[in-house]
Formats: sequence, C-alpha cells, structure tokens
Amino acid sequence: MTTLDVETLDMVLSTLREYAERKLTPEYLRHLDHNDEFPAEVLKDLYDPNKLGIHLLFIPEEYGGLGGGAYDIYRVSEAMAAIDLGIATGVLATFLGTDPITVGGTEEQKKYWMGRIAEEGLLVAYGATEPQAGSDLATLTTKAVPVVEDGKVIGYKISGRKQWISNGGVAKIYTILANAPGGISWFIVEHDAPGFTKGKPEDKHGIRASNTAALFLDEVFVPADRLVGGVEGKGLAQAAAVFGYTRLMVGSFGLGAGWEAMRRAIRYAQTRIQGGKPLSQQQGLTHKLIVPNVARLEAARHYIEWVAETIDGGNDQQQTEGAVAKYMATEAGNKAAEDAIQVHGGYGYTKEYMVEKIKRDVRITCIYEGTSEIMEWTIARDRWQFHLKTKGAYYHDWAARVEQVHQREPNNGANVAALAMHALANVLERARIDRLTRNQHILFRLGELIAWAETAAIFSERVSSKPTVASGLDLPTEQALARIFARMAAYKVATDGLAWLIGAGQTDPNLANTLNLPAIFAAQAGQIADMDFVAAKLVEAFPAA
Repeated sequence: MTTLDVETLDMVLSTLREYAERKLTPEYLRHLDHNDEFPAEVLKDLYDPNKLGIHLLFIPEEYGGLGGGAYDIYRVSEAMAAIDLGIATGVLATFLGTDPITVGGTEEQKKYWMGRIAEEGLLVAYGATEPQAGSDLATLTTKAVPVVEDGKVIGYKISGRKQWISNGGVAKIYTILANAPGGISWFIVEHDAPGFTKGKPEDKHGIRASNTAALFLDEVFVPADRLVGGVEGKGLAQAAAVFGYTRLMVGSFGLGAGWEAMRRAIRYAQTRIQGGKPLSQQQGLTHKLIVPNVARLEAARHYIEWVAETIDGGNDQQQTEGAVAKYMATEAGNKAAEDAIQVHGGYGYTKEYMVEKIKRDVRITCIYEGTSEIMEWTIARDRWQFHLKTKGAYYHDWAARVEQVHQREPNNGANVAALAMHALANVLERARIDRLTRNQHILFRLGELIAWAETAAIFSERVSSKPTVASGLDLPTEQALARIFARMAAYKVATDGLAWLIGAGQTDPNLANTLNLPAIFAAQAGQIADMDFVAAKLVEAFPAA
C-alpha cells in the first residue's frame, strides 16, 4: 500500500470530524444504540464518493480509490472509533470483505469488483466465521461443489452457514470462505443470489449500530470467475496475508474508543468536586484510573505507528506485530473504558453518559479479528521460535539496542525498557530449560509478557525520534508516559514471569536475581513524580468544556 500525503489525510480526518459534529451527536448515537438500529443513511453518506467516500481509503488508486496506506487506515480508524465503534465496524467489514480480492484476486477480478465498490459505494461483508469455526478457519464446514459442463468447471454450488458476520444483513457483496475439492477457497457472492438468505440481526451487548447476522447458503450458484484468484486452495493463505492490516485496524479501534473514554473522564474529573477540590487534582483517582490508562494507550499507539510504517515501507509480513498491536491496544482500550465509568461514579453506569456505551462497544475489540487469547498464543508461538533460533539472544540483543537509545535520549525510559527485555529473555530461557511451555497457560502468559516488553521498547525508542502527531500531547508528556509505561512493563515481566515460572515448577533457586528484580524495583524511583506531571498536563490538554 501507499500512503496519503499529509494534506489529503488531514482533509479526510477533518471532513469526518465535521460530519460527525453535524450528524452524529451523542443523542443520535444513543438513540441508535437504544433502538438497536443500523444507520443505513449514515453508511450511505460515509460511502458516497461525492460526500465522504471513506471506503476509498483502502481501495488502490488504479481501481478508483485513494490508495491509503496502513498509517492512514490507523488514523482514520482511530478517529471513527472515537465517534462510534458500531458505525466504524460497518466500515471495517467492507475493508475485511475486500481483503480476499485485493490480496488474492486476479487482475480482472480486482478491476471489476474493486471498481464497482469504489464507484457505487457498496457495503461488503467478510464471510469466514461459522458457529463452530471462529478463529480456527481450518475447521469450517461450508462446501463448494463444482458444477461441470462438457468436462469444464463452469461454477460452484455453495452450501453452509456463517455466523457473526458484520454487515451480514445489509451488504451487497460477500466474500465467502468454503471448502472446494482443491482446498479452502474464497468466493464472491452477490446479495440477491438464489438460495442465499440472511438471519435476523443479532441482539448484541455493544456496537448496536452495526449489523451482525448469520448467513445461510443453500446450493448458491456462483460462476467460476468468482473463485478468488481462479485457483482452489488458496483461501487460508489469502486470509492470513492481511492479518497485519486488519488487526492493526482493530487495534486502532481500541485505541480510539479507549482514548475517547479517557478524554471524557479527564474532563468530568475537573468538574466533580470531592473533599473540597476537583477529582482531577486527587492522586487517588488520577494515578489509579487515568494516568496508567493513558500510558498504556500511548504505548500501544507508538507500537501501532511502528507496525504501520513498517508495512508502508514494503514489509507487509507483520502478522505477529499486528497481533501485538491489536492485543495491547484493545486490552488498553477496554481497561480505559472500564475505568472511565469508575471516574464518573454512579453517573457512568447510566446510559445518559457516553462512557457506559463506549465500554459496551469497545469490549468487542478484544474478541473480533482474533480474541485476546488467540493473540497471546500467536505472539508466544512466533516469538518462541525466534528465541530458540537465536539461542536466547533475540531479546538480549534488542535490549542492547534499547540501551543505546538511552545513551542518546535519557528521558525516554529506555534503560528500564531494556531491563524488561533482559528479564523477558531470561524468563523465556528458564521456560525452555524446564520445558514449561508444555503448560498451555504458561505459553499464553509468555505471549502477554512479550507484548508488554516489546511495546515498552518501541515506545522508548520512538518517542523522541519519531514523535506522534496524533495524541494531542506534547513531547515532555509523551516522554513521561514512556517512562511510566517502561516501569510498569519491567515490573510486570519480572514479577509475573517469576510467579508463573515458580507456579509451573521451575528449578532455578536463584531465578529472582537472574531476572534482576532489585534493579527493576530500583527503577520505579520517580514514578509518582512522573504521574503527577502527566496528570497536570492532561488537564491542560483536555480542559473541561
């Protein structure tokens, strides 16, 4: 993918904000949520090439789109999620639905289908998940039976059921994953194909402005030219090829929704007086419910930006990095929304306040496009192979690079992030020596610790050299947040790693010293002062209305 120029991206973002201010008021969004209503006119506006044309962002220029890159998708996805995650999901579904075509389609398929989607503003749905085949697509049961005439395959009859399909009841075009004789394959199905029916919308916990429905295919005939790529058996590879993009997009959703919850909490805390002063001036609230969440969100942002820039630089094989980005950003967004309700007290538990809705909406980001548990497994599986291939040097070497950053930028927390990296390498090595990954839970917990350590390292490496323009915070605040997060990550990696290894039966009596716990505890010095600084800067950045 290419990347939009700064002016074009700013225009897209400003147009989206202006539209939201006019049409997507909190009252209207709560109305959609309460009535479980899909806003067809809103999606029509968003997809209208003469109005917003938001779908053009992920369609290549040669097919009538804007040809946006991963960075552009992250910025627009974050902005949309901050407005309404249900509406954003409708756009995500089209992005997902076109993925099999953009990745695996023939040139003729891309030109025809992507051209139509761009010009006509068509909603698309991604038909992969089944009732018993969620993240494990290899177990799907939908069948595609070839139809043969005169010894030539002229098409396929597809039969099966799909579940939890975003845009399922409203899309015009569907990409359907099915078992063909040559293996799992993608097929393009139009909404009005005979034998193709849709279930009623799911009554969901959140993102109620999105449409989610089951799909039923009863010998639905599709011509042979709608087999994506023209060759059977490429479906799983085509699905896996886009995980770096799609998981980055969902991570951006978690970031956007979590940050919106925090902005509302920060502003509310300035108006709520307790004990004679605003909550925003009380450490008991800010240092528990606001500052740590902002640190996690900004750490995830820097990791997302790093992955996006890597993809836009030509290396799109970022499946593991996409998993880290999604895991950290969505877990951070979910926790931020939870704590935003706590900041609001009883008011936050009522539907009058948007934080209640945000919390219900953002929860799905920890589930769709791969659950957090699947992300932990993916991260641990892939990085475990790096640890083995490098004989334990992978994270020690990364730590050495981070230590060099500290020499140039002593205010970024890089020295503490390096401690987290060294501790992680030693946790992994002890798990290898004692064969502790035979415990599934240990493998999953390693995935969590890897994600935290990598995110701390990237945050500290990038915060000065490639400062973000998206947070609304100045560089000293971002640096303080990097220090805060590095301390959190080092403490988590060392203490959680030690606890779980002991729990699994590790055999090194000196493990606590191997993990350098005294240095990690000593590195916590200055945490309260940094949190005081950030709490004050957040009030400056987001004053009460």
